Amino acid sequence: MTPLARGQKSTLSSLGVGISGVKVQVTLRVPAPSTVDLSCFGLDAQGRLSDERYFVFYNQPASPCGSIQAKGTAGDVDQTFVLNLAGLPAGIKRLVFAATIDGAASMKDISKGYVQVGDSGKTAAEFRLQPADYAGEKALMLIELYWKDEWRLAATGQGFNGGLAALLKHFGGEVAEEKPKPATAAPVSKPAPPPLPAKVSLSKITLTKPGQTHRVSLEKGAGAPAKLIVKASWTDNGDDSDSNDDLDLRVGMLLPDGRMKFIQAPDFAGSFDSMPFARHLGDVTVASLNAPATETVEVNPAIAQRMGGRVGMVFSVYSAVSNGAVSVASLRPIMKMEYGNQVVECAFDFMKIAASKDDTVYSYVIGLAVIDAEGITLEPSGLTSHPGSENTPWLQWTAEGGLKATMDGPAVFKGSLASKAASFNKNNPRRYI
Repeated sequence: MTPLARGQKSTLSSLGVGISGVKVQVTLRVPAPSTVDLSCFGLDAQGRLSDERYFVFYNQPASPCGSIQAKGTAGDVDQTFVLNLAGLPAGIKRLVFAATIDGAASMKDISKGYVQVGDSGKTAAEFRLQPADYAGEKALMLIELYWKDEWRLAATGQGFNGGLAALLKHFGGEVAEEKPKPATAAPVSKPAPPPLPAKVSLSKITLTKPGQTHRVSLEKGAGAPAKLIVKASWTDNGDDSDSNDDLDLRVGMLLPDGRMKFIQAPDFAGSFDSMPFARHLGDVTVASLNAPATETVEVNPAIAQRMGGRVGMVFSVYSAVSNGAVSVASLRPIMKMEYGNQVVECAFDFMKIAASKDDTVYSYVIGLAVIDAEGITLEPSGLTSHPGSENTPWLQWTAEGGLKATMDGPAVFKGSLASKAASFNKNNPRRYI
């Protein structure tokens, strides 16, 4: 593997990297709760974003030709871009990979950062970032792949004042949230100017209050996203204890007939292609200030059709008493739902409620969703279990067709402790199927 210094350039061929199946792996660590967003700008020979569809980022994770694909999730600090340079349109001459920080941190706060370039499962070159090279910049141009007789690599490492919107403008793009300047009408005798590139929406929908909702539309046809992805994340609270940072993402599912299903890894992981058409991808047991823990559930977008009607879902995080006493609120749990380029975050601030001071409150509801054939309605929740209670969140359909959540579902334990649930549920008539 070839180490690259800031400003160093090389051809891909001399590094032994082909032009198909190129992988650019970016790893960055910044202090929580700040997050990093990664993006790729596909530029023309003049260094301009002449086609906004080649700006690959959290709202647009792939170029239309599929030759640039971001493999990861918005806010992830480890993300891989998979490239087919041979498949790019002739007008794309440069690919600039950038990072922007959302939150109080800046580039000087990077505790770990590097970019690796390779193909076919091997790493051919690595560019390590040095925090001392930066000050208060909120954006960083990491590396660049560019065409000059052949594809070449430059380790840029250039800090940039301003965030993602400023970078987008720098490359000639236009942010959708901004109102365009009024245009002066051209004389009739002159031809109309060429149309401007479409505006790019940089917004990530963030819901912070119970009752606040957002509707995600489900797409139809062969090009529709294949998965609905839900991720719950939390971070170490800095209390010098590693044993109490282990939360579990739990999912309760209200079926069209009113029965409830429960998903949790590893004992009740579920299935994507059969009942319950949702699967938990695995238990994560370690979190730190710089590397939040994330557990992921994939939901089949056709779940309502497969189930024969709309489905309610409640997403919660749980801290077992055996992991050690901790205020779950202090771990700052949030959830993010992704469907294609639609990204919605539920980020209720549990530190503002009384339960945040009680380390015997074990379950926190971070989001509620209703999925029908046309879309998903998502909302955050501030619901928690009662002190000392092992009850899980329970859902019911209301007479008006809405969703009601309560904290009186049956207790569930995993692994060798599973048999404990019977004594907790003796007087509770509720059961999961």
